[in-house]
Amino acid sequence: MEIGVGSYLKKINKSLILSKIIKHGPISRSDLANITKLTKATISSQVADLLEEELIIESHIENNSVGRKPIMLSLRPDAGYALGIDLDYRDIKFTVSDLLGNPVHTERVELENSDYDEIIYILINQIRAYQEKFSHSRFGIIGIVIGIHGTVTNDKTISFVPQHRWYNKDLKADLEKNVNIIVCVENNANLCAFAENVFNFHHCTNLINISMYSGIGLGFLINGDLVKGYHGFAGEMGHMIIHPDGKPCNCGKSGCWELYASEVSFFKQISEKLAKPISTYEDIKNLVIARNPAVITEMDEYIKYVSIGLNNIINLLNPETLVINSELLRQFPEAMSIIKSNIKTSISNYKEIFISDLGTNACGMGACAIAIKNFLQIPELSLTIKQDVLSQSI
Repeated sequence: MEIGVGSYLKKINKSLILSKIIKHGPISRSDLANITKLTKATISSQVADLLEEELIIESHIENNSVGRKPIMLSLRPDAGYALGIDLDYRDIKFTVSDLLGNPVHTERVELENSDYDEIIYILINQIRAYQEKFSHSRFGIIGIVIGIHGTVTNDKTISFVPQHRWYNKDLKADLEKNVNIIVCVENNANLCAFAENVFNFHHCTNLINISMYSGIGLGFLINGDLVKGYHGFAGEMGHMIIHPDGKPCNCGKSGCWELYASEVSFFKQISEKLAKPISTYEDIKNLVIARNPAVITEMDEYIKYVSIGLNNIINLLNPETLVINSELLRQFPEAMSIIKSNIKTSISNYKEIFISDLGTNACGMGACAIAIKNFLQIPELSLTIKQDVLSQSI
């Protein structure tokens, strides 16, 4: 029994030390002891083990002071790599990051249809290729997390993906029997919320992220924990009815929010109005700059519906920080000021609202962050993304 308790305490101490090295590194053993409140003997023993595992590295800090230079500890970023996969409607985006969350490789694969077996085939081939490509590192691919634009149950099976019309798919099991690694399946909006917390809002414990691309999904943290609901279906705010007897939705209802405020719905509407296909953010940006009347009118209508949904969410959940993940809104400089004005009432209360800096990268980066956290078995994860690395690799 004592051996079991000792082993458990050692595991807890290791997790604590690793999380602090990641958050504060490079850091000395002495400072690590002060922050963790662990004895110097415990720090010395655990650090020796981590060095032997090749998870951390030592370095000397350069200074001009007299005396011995302190030895600093850092996580070894190239010890392993995380694979985050954003499985959307028209494409699959693969993001590989080092153990500090910095993207080192991205790839986008276009989808020709929604055939489940074909998409499984693509995923298996890509995963095997990444396993081979990064096999040179100490731990190789340390984890795979897939973001699904639909409902994912608490046992990690897919309940429903509206855009693909998938029902009750066990993607995790179908992949794991073909690749020798554990696969985690998660709702994409939850991964986006986790990414915002890990990379941008480290001290925010009540955060909402709203992803507005092929549909609308909401991920939210309360007291620092992702909220998933009874079966894991929490956050499907895209299917909140805002227009009774409105447009029919794939979910079986009518008037759902995502039919009026998702980016897919906007591009569809503006293409119909202009009688030509409009499919890129650059197209919208140029039309906005030119003050195209049809685009300006449609954008005003779009922002109105975005604001209606946000107002409902704020009144329901009273968030500290609300992050809107929308590349479309970025193309309209006045968007945030209009939204803030629309949602300002005597009872709506929140601390701050932003358009996400991570944008379409958020799901993949959140997936990588979850994989890193699971692999290192640490209680919390705070990472600072290198913007130059992010801009170059994505």
